[in-house]
Amino acid sequence: MDLQLIGKTALVLAASKGLGKACATLLVIEGADVVIGARDRDTLETTAAELRALGKGRVLAIPVDVKKPDESAAFVDAAIKEFGKIDILINNAGGPPFGSFESFDETAWQSAFELNLLSTVRFSRLVIPHLKKTGSGRIINIVSLSVKTFLANSVLSTSIRMGVVGMAKILSNELGPDNITVNNVAPGLILTDRINDTFPKNPPSGATREDLLAERAKDIPLRRIGRPEELAALVAFLASPLSGYITGTTIQVDGGAIKAPY
Repeated sequence: MDLQLIGKTALVLAASKGLGKACATLLVIEGADVVIGARDRDTLETTAAELRALGKGRVLAIPVDVKKPDESAAFVDAAIKEFGKIDILINNAGGPPFGSFESFDETAWQSAFELNLLSTVRFSRLVIPHLKKTGSGRIINIVSLSVKTFLANSVLSTSIRMGVVGMAKILSNELGPDNITVNNVAPGLILTDRINDTFPKNPPSGATREDLLAERAKDIPLRRIGRPEELAALVAFLASPLSGYITGTTIQVDGGAIKAPY
């Protein structure tokens, strides 16, 4: 299927590895010009070289800390200077730490707020004026399955990302007349570095990583952990003109883990 992304310009955050890298990779394969951002310059440049080697869309790599307003603004300005327009924004950031409610102080809450909600607010505000000029903009927020179901010890992520979901619903209504869609993608268990944070600190004696993965997947109907490229496929579709009548929604990619009939 041709996703009609050739010539589109996409910003992808936290794109040096994991879900962000998978999304950027598929967008480049589909012919989009992609601006990737992450904090670690070396890892980001390595990823950029891999994407350029695909010989498809153009790639610009700009180090950015999404918690810093000046770096965020410079990132968007550099994208406009290089490609002249922005069609797609993929808001993505690493999640806050896991733990019980009482284990986090106010500093931890402030950090989670800045990382996962305020960064999404900030980049959306910076990019919306440019999306309005294209007449077919896309905002896609990577959230978490915890916005749809219980996930133990995810109080920071769940609380903050519920705010992202609420904001996206409001934005989808406000930006609909400008033909800009706003959606959230909620990953279930996907094979990235972050999944290691959910493993027990002291696993049963002799338990291997494969054993732990199998145990985590036993209640998933597909009986396996998802792959980053499987989530990226949905993101690429939502970024494309083909998804023009989908907005204001949160779609999970979870192998059927959520068993509610809606």
